Amino acid sequence: MELRQLQYFVKVAKKEHVTQAAEELHVAQSAVSRQIHQLEQELGVNLFMQKGRNLHLTAVGQLFCSRVETILKDLERAVMEVHELLDPELGEIRLGFPNSLGIHFIPSIVSEFRKLYPNVKFRFRQGTYPTLIRDVVSGEVDLAFISPFPENHDQVVGNIVLTEELVAILPPGHLLAGEQSITLNQLKDDNFILFGNGYSLRPIVWHACLEAGFTPKVAFEGEETDTIRGLVAAGMGVSLLPEMALYQSFLLQPSRVRISHPKVTRTIGLIYRTDEKLPLVAQSFRAFLLEYFGLQIDTPPSQ
Repeated sequence: MELRQLQYFVKVAKKEHVTQAAEELHVAQSAVSRQIHQLEQELGVNLFMQKGRNLHLTAVGQLFCSRVETILKDLERAVMEVHELLDPELGEIRLGFPNSLGIHFIPSIVSEFRKLYPNVKFRFRQGTYPTLIRDVVSGEVDLAFISPFPENHDQVVGNIVLTEELVAILPPGHLLAGEQSITLNQLKDDNFILFGNGYSLRPIVWHACLEAGFTPKVAFEGEETDTIRGLVAAGMGVSLLPEMALYQSFLLQPSRVRISHPKVTRTIGLIYRTDEKLPLVAQSFRAFLLEYFGLQIDTPPSQ
């Protein structure tokens, strides 16, 4: 059994198609098919079954795939640790974060860190609250910024690094657009533009509206802050967004107004897997972040 066979097998399992897998691997389709066939012969089982134009894992294939993925991740980590021991400043940090932090927050932090460690590479992965938790637990990322911070979770730990205020964004012609601050209840008759289910900002806004005494009327749902901001600026409704999501300038700009009651905030945390020793370069990045946000530097658990 060869490493190449396992790598080809996992790629086909993910793409469910030999041709697409071969294209991503930059090898001939026949080479992928041959390696999969040899692997099945060695194991004495069928790992895939044909369904239409796609290949699906058999029950045995699913079990084998989960084990192989773990092995490949461990191997990748081992190679990374060897490189880090030779030179920790040449490592790679795998960092997850939600879309709302990608406009200003992440670029600013990474830029500051790279002034100290210019040769460190980053591999970024954006996601929603549940997918970021999953990526940390599965080892797809070393660290993840997440909002809200998961206070009690068996598989991830970390630190709250920032508490940020949410502001109301209104169409430029809205009656309240010129106010310095409003109560959230003043928007009870407006249509709201919210993130869809699975996005952490949605329940924050929803619960704030309930606290203000009304259930928001949802006119549109979006998956990106730019979409929500653009729809509000176009007069389609109102919304609440973190201030850091409003840094960029666009032709269409909503008006922003502070909310005096109730105060609407979100926590932003940095998390990592409970039972995992972080790679050296990720440990350096975590220590940098804690110092950057003025937090006490502690030592993460080691294996």
